[in-house]
Parts: sequence; C-alpha cells; structure tokens
Amino acid sequence: MRADAAVALAGAACTAVGIGLARFAFVPLFPALVEAGWVTGAQAGLLGAAALAGYIAGALLAQPLGRALGTRGALGAGFAAVLAALALSAAPLGFLWLLAWRLLAGVAGGVLMSLAGPAVQRAVRPEARGRAAGVVVSGVGAGIALGALALPPLLRLGPAAGWLGLAVLVATLWALAARRLPADAGGGPPRGAPPLMPWLLLSYSLSGAGMVPHMVYLSDLAARGLGLGLLAGSLIWLLFGAGALLGTLTGGRVADRLGGARATRIWLGVQVLAVAAVLTGDAALLLPGAALGGFAGVGVTAVTLAWAREAAGEAAGALWVRCTIGYSIGQAGAAFALAPLFGATGESHAAVFAAGLALSLGALLAAMPGRSRPS
Repeated sequence: MRADAAVALAGAACTAVGIGLARFAFVPLFPALVEAGWVTGAQAGLLGAAALAGYIAGALLAQPLGRALGTRGALGAGFAAVLAALALSAAPLGFLWLLAWRLLAGVAGGVLMSLAGPAVQRAVRPEARGRAAGVVVSGVGAGIALGALALPPLLRLGPAAGWLGLAVLVATLWALAARRLPADAGGGPPRGAPPLMPWLLLSYSLSGAGMVPHMVYLSDLAARGLGLGLLAGSLIWLLFGAGALLGTLTGGRVADRLGGARATRIWLGVQVLAVAAVLTGDAALLLPGAALGGFAGVGVTAVTLAWAREAAGEAAGALWVRCTIGYSIGQAGAAFALAPLFGATGESHAAVFAAGLALSLGALLAAMPGRSRPS
C-alpha cells in the first residue's frame, strides 16, 4: 500500500509541475508582467495561448518519447524542460524570448500530463487504481494552489523573482518524485477502436475553450481590471486552485453514483454559472466565480473520463486520447482568438469572459440527454 501511495504521489508531482506550475502559474504572473512593462496585455494573452498550443504537441509526442526513453526517462525530460523554461523566462529579453519558453513549458506539460496517469495505473495494484487516479489528477489543483501561495511575496521583487521561484518549486518536486516515478517501457499505443462519440468530443472541447478566460485572464481581471492589485490576483487564483482540488476529488465519486454523462452535465452547468459570475464584473461575485471555475473547469476532466469509460469500455483509452487532443485544440484555438480580441477592445475583460460564457453554454448544450450514446 505504501508503494502504491508513493507512486501515486510521484504522479501527482508530475501533474502539479506539468499543469499547475508550467501552465497555470502564469495566470498570476500575467498582470505582473504587464505592470512591469515586460509585455502588453495582448502579448501576455498570446503567451498564455503559446503554452496551450505547446500542450497539443506534448500530448502527441508523449507516447513516442515514452517508448524512446522509457517512462521514467520521458517524465524526467518533462521536468527538466519545465525547469529550464521557467528559469530562462526570468531574463527580460522581450516578448519573443518569453514566447519560446512558454511554448516549451506547454510541450513539457503535455508530456508529463499524458504519461503520468497511465504509468501510475500500470504501476499500482488493480484495487488501488481508482484512488491513485484521483491522487494524480488532484496534483493539478495542488500545483495551482502552490503557485498562488508562492508568487505574492516573490512578485514584490518583480517578475524575474516570480519565474525563478517557480523554477525552485519545480526542482524541489522533481527531486522528491524522481526515485518514485514508474520505470517501465511506457508509451504503449492505445488498444481497441473507440466508438464515435462526436457530442462527447464537442462538449469537452468547448468546455476547454470556455475556460480559457479563467485560465488566462482571471488574475489580471482582479489585479488590473478591478484595480485590486497583484496580491488579490494571486489570492483569486488560489481560490481557483482550491476549487480545482475539490472538483477533481469529488468528480469520480459523483460519476460513480449518477453516471458519467449526467455528472458531466452538472459540472458544465457549474462552469456556466462560474463564467457568468465573473462576467458581471462584481468583485463580490469574483470569489465564488473563481472557486466554481476551478471546481468545474479542472474537475470536468474527471467526470468526462468516467463518461468515456462508460461509452467505450475497453477502448476508453483510445477515446480519451481523442478527447485530450480535442480539449487541447479547443483551448489553444480560443486562446489565440481571445488575445487579439482583448487587445482590440482596449483590454476588455468583459469581452473575453462573454466569449467564454458562449462557449461554455455550447459545451452544456452538446452534453444534453440524447447525445450521450455511442454511434
């Protein structure tokens, strides 16, 4: 049992670094970079989009890299790439310099996220797989919370200190997890032909696109849009991380009771409420909007995975690969579309969150009853 827990925690370190720190710790850095004059608001939006685009490449490269280096070697390469990307971002050498390292951080995050979960599932006892999966996915929320707690004092010294502090956190988690990472061949291709599930794929992809405003612009809305300052921006992001932890840990249990399709509809309904709350521009509603956004926006992965398992059975792995790529494409596409919208509207947070609300409503409609059967 201790061995299972150790491997699961190592997997959680992978998702904490690959998603919680490599991608999402950029959110509270967004306003700090703009206020320090490193980039404009529109450029900061593009930096967030670059990480999302890199994630697609990482997800596609993960299995070939796993086969070439083995699971432990591929995951180690992912940790090293995140560490380098964050450390090199501390140099204020302009937008294109940062763009390259945000892209690398996204690629590394895609590798870590794609390989860690399946590797842990192979490594633990069959009866421990459910609990282990919850621990691994909860690393995303833990990484978000860790970054949100660490950045406020660091950002008082400037963006460079923030980047370097995140690099130290990555190095620490890597050191703690390195010896416990699974050491199998890794990267095996998905088995079985999955059923066609166009509505599931569309719903999950639109869900990812609809959460881009939260996952890129939320802290900037609090810090600059509402004039609450950088500390408030980080604290708002901490609420998002706390919600993400709760959403992932409860998602599997609710899906077991209600079914994956029904649970997904509930989570998407919460996502719509979260985006609508933030869109009001009311500082009081920003708090529940942030927490519910994390709950739904990250937790939807757990309930959609359950939906995929119910629909595809033994071929769920192959279906999940499609879902992950669709989600990544939806997020990257939305991020690259919202960055110029943000700039063209005079950095209007209302414009980007209105787009997020429309996309979230589309995700909910796509998941409605009658569309959950495989074809």
